[in-house]
Amino acid sequence: MSSLPQKLKRNLFWVVARTCFGLYRRFPVFGSLGASIAIIRSKNTFLVIRRNDGRGVSLPGGIASRGEAAEDTLRREVREETGLSVTEAEFQMKYHSSAEVPVDISVFRAQARGELKDSWEGSPQWMTVEEIGTQLLESQRPLLELMRKIADEG
Repeated sequence: MSSLPQKLKRNLFWVVARTCFGLYRRFPVFGSLGASIAIIRSKNTFLVIRRNDGRGVSLPGGIASRGEAAEDTLRREVREETGLSVTEAEFQMKYHSSAEVPVDISVFRAQARGELKDSWEGSPQWMTVEEIGTQLLESQRPLLELMRKIADEG
């Protein structure tokens, strides 16, 4: 059962996220933002965040703070969104997306440990690539093929 404060936090995240994305899409005053995301695998599943803003699921990660290194962003965002601590991070690729807001995304394959926890942004859960499918944020869909290759590694 969800407590009232938790429900308020989720609703607040929905409002803040929708407002910020909408404004930045129209007025990208800082140009392309930097972001880092983690591909964290356990057996045949991947860790995703079921987002509280109603936009589907996303890989753990987010926008870099000004001057923050990509791997530092990755570690901070994974901790904030999932409660997990990144123990290993291997850079995979970087790509640009304008699907939601202009952003340059650094992608890491990561290992993490700890206990999964919900955040105001959403609830972490394990899903197969097939389950993730079209639920994945449009800006992260280019990673589905990489995730399929990782899943095929066994």
